[in-house]
Amino acid sequence: MKRSREKEASELFAALYPRLAGWCRRLVDDDGTAHEIASEAFTRLWARWTAVDEPRGFLYVTAANLVRDHWRKLERERKALRRATTEAAIGPPSEQADPSVRLLVQSLPERLRVPILLHYYADMPIREVSMLTGRKEGTVKADLHAARELLRAHLGRSLDHTL
Repeated sequence: MKRSREKEASELFAALYPRLAGWCRRLVDDDGTAHEIASEAFTRLWARWTAVDEPRGFLYVTAANLVRDHWRKLERERKALRRATTEAAIGPPSEQADPSVRLLVQSLPERLRVPILLHYYADMPIREVSMLTGRKEGTVKADLHAARELLRAHLGRSLDHTL
């Protein structure tokens, strides 16, 4: 029994790790961090192996949460650096004229951010996002629409300021 469990986990790792790590790489823009996040997601899956019904979904949701934590850490570091730089500078720091989409996605409420990450960044169909999040397909579609509208509004304001 234990041997087949280990074999099943090994096969799952071989099948899913490259794509999960690649997805994380697109989100964090760093190979090392992406592999750390993907590995941590598998470690957490292994710890709950017998209790997880849908391993692929568990991995992607766990990785999305770890990516979010990584983004938060980076933002805290940026703010600390900005504060330190501002104290040393005479004038106020200039605002970033072109915010990255990644930072805008990061700023979305979790209810909207998770479907965006799963659907657009992990290329999962709406039906699968619905199953993984426990929401109806119509709700997922509405959340994706709301998230796109928020992102469009943020990008529009950014573009208005730079013209």
